[in-house]
Order: sequence, then C-alpha cells, then structure tokens
Amino acid sequence: MIVGLLQLNPTIGDFAANREKLLSAYREAGARGAELVLAPELFLCGYPPRDLLLREDFVAANLAALEETAKQIGKIPLCVGFVEKNLELPGRALKNSAAVLQNGKIVWRTTKSLLPTYDVFDEDRYFEPAKKNEPFVFNGRKIGITICEDIWNDEDFWPERLYRRDPVRELMAQGAEVILNLSASPWHDGKERTRLEMLRRVARDEKIPLAQVNAVGANDELIFDGHSVALNARGEVLVLGKGFVEEVLVVDLSSEVRSQKSEVGNEFPPREQLLFSALSLGIRDYVRKCGFKSVLLGLSGGIDSALIAVTAADALGAENVLGVAMPARYSSEGSLTDAEKLARNLGIRYEVLPIEPAFQAVEAQLQKVFAGTKPNEAEENIQSRLRGVTLMALSNKFGGLVLTTGNKSEMAVGYCTLYGDMNGALAPIADVLKTDVYKIAKWVNREREIIPQDSITKPPSAELRPGQKDQDSLPPYEILDAILDLYVVKNLGKAEIISRGFDAAVVNDVVNKITFSEYKRRQAAPGLKVSPRAFGMGRRIPVAQKFRVRL
Repeated sequence: MIVGLLQLNPTIGDFAANREKLLSAYREAGARGAELVLAPELFLCGYPPRDLLLREDFVAANLAALEETAKQIGKIPLCVGFVEKNLELPGRALKNSAAVLQNGKIVWRTTKSLLPTYDVFDEDRYFEPAKKNEPFVFNGRKIGITICEDIWNDEDFWPERLYRRDPVRELMAQGAEVILNLSASPWHDGKERTRLEMLRRVARDEKIPLAQVNAVGANDELIFDGHSVALNARGEVLVLGKGFVEEVLVVDLSSEVRSQKSEVGNEFPPREQLLFSALSLGIRDYVRKCGFKSVLLGLSGGIDSALIAVTAADALGAENVLGVAMPARYSSEGSLTDAEKLARNLGIRYEVLPIEPAFQAVEAQLQKVFAGTKPNEAEENIQSRLRGVTLMALSNKFGGLVLTTGNKSEMAVGYCTLYGDMNGALAPIADVLKTDVYKIAKWVNREREIIPQDSITKPPSAELRPGQKDQDSLPPYEILDAILDLYVVKNLGKAEIISRGFDAAVVNDVVNKITFSEYKRRQAAPGLKVSPRAFGMGRRIPVAQKFRVRL
C-alpha cells in the first residue's frame, strides 16, 4: 500500500486556511501515487486547542470544516484528525477523533483511546476515550488507525507504562495488517530519537509495517518537529521526514528499501542544529500566527541577546528585526562594540538609545525617599526597567513584538528583573540552559563569525553595577545547570542531588532561589519549550506555599 503523509503546520482556529493547506497537500500526494493519505491529529482545528474546546461555536466550525473538506475528496481516501461530539453520554462532551473521507463523504471514524494528562497535556479535561477500536477495511486489507498517544504504550519499550490498554495490540488481535498513526507530538530535546526508536520497536515486535504522520510548527509554547516516518515490518526506516519544515511524503509500505533519503541515514542533525531550528520555528510561528511581522529586542553585547537576534533573523528575515542598545553608566565600550558588530553581521536594524538621562531623572525623583539607605538591587533594577520601558515604547509605536532575552538558568533562580528585562511578548530561550546557549552559539559560528567571539568568551554580566559578573551571585553555570536539570527536569530532592556530589550549601541556595522566584515566572512571557520539563504550562507549582526541605 502506498501512503501519503502530510506533515503540515496548522494554525489553531484558522479552519479555512487549514482546510486549503490540507487539500493542496492531499492533491500533491495523490498525484505522486498515494493510495491513502494521512494528515495529523486534530489538524482541522489545530493542536492543542485547549479551552477553545469549551466553545460550542469552535466545535461547530471544526465539524463544518470536516464536512467541507469531505466534499473535495475523491476516490483516494484522506484520514484527518478532528473534534467529534460525544453522543454516548454520560461522559465528556467531545472526542479526539479521526475521520476517513472518500468520494465526498465521511466513510469511517475512530477515536483516540489513550488521553495523556502529564506534562503539557490535559486531554482528559476535554475528551472521552474510545472504549474500543476496530480496523478500517480498505481494498480488502485491515488498516489499524491510531491517534498519537495510542501508540506510546508498548510494554517492551516503556519500563513503566501509564495505561492498562495497548490499542496497537488490540488492533493486531483483530487482524490489522498495517498500523497508521496520526500525531501531534510536541518536540523537546532528544524526543525525535526516542520517538523513532519507540516506533521501530512497535513495528519490529508486531512484525507489521507502520507509518506515523506528525504535525510540524509551533503553537504558543509548544513546538512540533515533524520527522514523520514509515517503517517496514522489521522496523527499518523506509522514509524519514525532515525536521521543523512542512513536507509531503509518499511511501510504499510494502517496500523493503528506503524510498528516499532521510536527513542523515536513520539519524538526525546535531543537537545544536535541532535546538536552533526549533527556536527559529517557534519565533516565526508565534509572531506570524499572532498577526505580527517584526520583532525587537535589547542588544546588550552578551551571548543571550546575540543568540536570540540570530534566531529571530533566521525566522523572520533580517529586515524584520530591530536590535536596540541602551547603554548607561556601567555599560562597557566592548558591549556596545559587540552589539553593533552583531547587528552588522546579521544585517538587522540597529539603534543606540542611551538610558542614562532617564536613569539620572529617576534617581533624582527617588533621592528624598531613598535618603539614608545604601544603593542595592533597587537602583540596579531601575536601569533594567528603563530598558523595558524603552522597548515597549518602540513596540507600541512601530508594532513589533518584544523578545525577552533571559535563559532558563537565569529564570530558574530569579536572576532577572520583573517589569524590566522580563518585559516582552515571547521568551525564546527561557527553556535553554546557559551552558546550552554557549553550545548553540558556537554551532552558529561553525563556518564564520556571526556572534562576536567576545560575546562568547567574556564573563557574562548584567552590567548594572561596577565590575558586576553573573558568578558574583550564582555558582558556575556548569554546576548551576546540572543542579537545575536534576531538580527541575528530573524532580529530584535536595538530598538526592547532594548525594551525587554537589555541595550542600550550593544546592540549598539554588533550590531556595528557584522556590522564591516562582512569582516572577508566573508573570513571565511565554517561553518556547525545548526541554523535557519547562517553566510554563507543563510545570504547575503554587506561588504561595511553604514546602521546604532543610538539610
């Protein structure tokens, strides 16, 4: 059987555009010989629709889009994800379903069985799971159609299974000869490899050809990488889709050899390239799907703002990026030089707007009430907040979105200024640890210097007081990031982290900073999720709480 996989980028709620994109790709797949065509999970409405699913008009528009799409489908069946009403009450009002369209009609439907509720997922909030699934019979063959999570419960792959059911095994017991999977599987660092290895294990264990079509694109914090794949019954890759771009794949599942080259054999590009591609796609889709064209950011001459400027220029074009240097009395000449050099290397617009006059005016305003106190973070943060005011003024005047420049290491421990450098619409690297910022920056410079070398090699500093360095307030980033990975991503406690060789005082200090900074993160701009656990919709920690472990 020759299958078409439509690795496409939907926009949530843009039913007309999603439908037209779907039909265009369907026709291309048919012209290239596809006998059956697959589109991603919930493609017609976009994923994840979240509480838009509570709106009756949203669900109705999704059903109307399905009916209109069906009218345009000929003899080649199209299987596409949509939101279905649950008519078998009691239960949740909706189902996460897939419909097979053929000859102008809906000829078959199936519903997702396994509804994830971990990390960023909350599907059990909206959907009723399928009680059973049956194969779809096509040209005399039984086709097992599954939806995303339904295929993520192979007992031979996962040491700890989340569900009692295995929809793939259930379909196999009913004589399924091929397994197809419609997916909207969000990406994080390393997931592309885990997903492929898991699918290969399913195909190999069940001795059955398998194809998965995965969505691509970004919706708010979530990034979808594509990497759609088809496998033969030995678990060997027949075709592997590219990452982070739209693509129409056509593959013969009965073939024993690869029908086209993947990116690098069965492998993937370097980790730094995947991270960069994800960040670029995340910026592009957030800006454009929100109805904007351009962005602006503060250029400090440091590595964080430099990396964001590079990814923004890649995402939107250099002509749509404005970098703004905002020096004050503690800004070094080297910082201005590096910021200007970066802007010149990228070809982005660049402005220098000193905040020193405004800083002096605010100091004069506060002189009486601050009398008798020692200068501290209050004075330091005035500078950061004045920079935030400047960027927001430019945004209001010219319509570009402000990108904040804080990384995950800083956001974790509160090394950021509320209503200052946290101002903005999107935090592109809020889920990228500082050590990874350096790695990606070096990858950016792999062929020529784009990010000035001084921005990479000089000690990081907020430059809010004389001689300030990040390491005055924080442990070395290699140590900080290792602790953050164990505490935030892996959920280990203080005692477990200390038992791995970390200094108890440092661990206590870092964890206390993380806990105390929760209120800041709650007010932060959305950040692009690129790690297994990000600060955002998948991490739900109370702000007002007093759970502490004292060692």
